[in-house]
Amino acid sequence: MNHPTELKYSKSHEWVKFLDDKTALIGLTDYAQDALGDLVFVNLPEEGDDVRAGEAFADVESVKAVSDVFSPVSGIVAEVNEELLDAPERMNEDPYGAWLIKVENITDQEELMNAEEYIAFYESEADA
Repeated sequence: MNHPTELKYSKSHEWVKFLDDKTALIGLTDYAQDALGDLVFVNLPEEGDDVRAGEAFADVESVKAVSDVFSPVSGIVAEVNEELLDAPERMNEDPYGAWLIKVENITDQEELMNAEEYIAFYESEADA
């Protein structure tokens, strides 16, 4: 699996790409999209909505189940990736190119992991 080293990762399997101290893109990790299977629907928040670290902000539907997507940061949704509304399979094809939301005015964040820590985390989770 691919886990770019410039990204940060949450325990709920989202990635974060900080654009600056107060703005970030958020998406699903390669591990998450693989575990979910073929994604067929995504429900995203609206621009201007608040998101809170550790709380669900979206859900994705795969051929297996519907799963919540949790925000690793607190802030305001500046932009949603509307391309995914018509083509949710992009999250399977390119998990690190298919970001879900852009968050700005970040005020808080979960404890995030680097790529090496994230790989060790999900491997230990799979062994449990």
